[in-house]
Amino acid sequence: MKSRIVKGNAVFTFFRPRKRCSPLGWLKTFAANLFYTLLIRTAPLKRSEKRKYHISLCIMFKDEAPYLREWIEYHRMIGVDHFYMYDNLSSDGFEAVIGPYVEEGVVTLIRWPHEHAQVRGYEDCIRRFQGESDWIGFIDVDEFLVPVEEESLVTFLDRFSRRPSVLVYWRFFGSGGMLRRDVTRLVTEDFVVASEKLYTHGKCFFNSNYDYLYGHPKNRTMFHNLWTVSRGIPVPPVNIFDRTTVRGWHRGGRKIPIQLNHYAIKSFEEHREKDKKGDVYYSYPTHGDDVFYMRDRRCSVPDYHIFKYLAELKRRMEEREPEK
Repeated sequence: MKSRIVKGNAVFTFFRPRKRCSPLGWLKTFAANLFYTLLIRTAPLKRSEKRKYHISLCIMFKDEAPYLREWIEYHRMIGVDHFYMYDNLSSDGFEAVIGPYVEEGVVTLIRWPHEHAQVRGYEDCIRRFQGESDWIGFIDVDEFLVPVEEESLVTFLDRFSRRPSVLVYWRFFGSGGMLRRDVTRLVTEDFVVASEKLYTHGKCFFNSNYDYLYGHPKNRTMFHNLWTVSRGIPVPPVNIFDRTTVRGWHRGGRKIPIQLNHYAIKSFEEHREKDKKGDVYYSYPTHGDDVFYMRDRRCSVPDYHIFKYLAELKRRMEEREPEK
């Protein structure tokens, strides 16, 4: 598969080459961003009641038992209060891993027997649980939110309390040359070779004080680009630099406050196993060997930002080990 990655600016690498913009096209892009910026920054709050949770994550998973405990414990550590976990026809005994969290009230487990219906599941989460959590983020079990300049996920999102949705950008992580590995080890420790820059794709947080845009083509992949409603007008998310993201225009800042570590391939063997499981969104294979090599070649620099949490994460993991 031919890579569509091209180098962008000092912050971003783009998935596809940006088309050369005519003066009129540039003016339209500038006007659209200005329009949405004003609309978002003056958007009236729809709700302001106190909720049970401040920050929650919603995921849909399928046969991911070896990775769930690390993912949950890590995100609890950086400020996540609750998890809405949609099981999409898993058969790997994951209940033994998340059962204690369900009993403690940390996890709400939802059975989701619909194939390739990830967006429907996420929209179900908003409908059912919008009143429980101030923020709901939509990420996968191979993605870890990493505060870089921020102290925590809490301090980051608190800066966006008057923004309807926020896009956090991916930083891809490669295999580091591993063909296989012991999957009981930490993903966050084993993989450190990453993309040089952030990607202009990522995942979104939804601010429950605003209205989600249901049934609209803009939200066909809402986890990547979550649109809401302001004064009856659809509005896009802002990014981690509090800038609007329309017409392919992604603008950065001097310092990256937070990134989304995307361990998309892990080792070669794990990537092949992922392809066998099937996907919660796509109805066709998406993790062939060519995809592994393409993604691995994107990654050439070390990134240790998540290592500042490793000691505490290991202690938490040891405390959660089931008794033998």
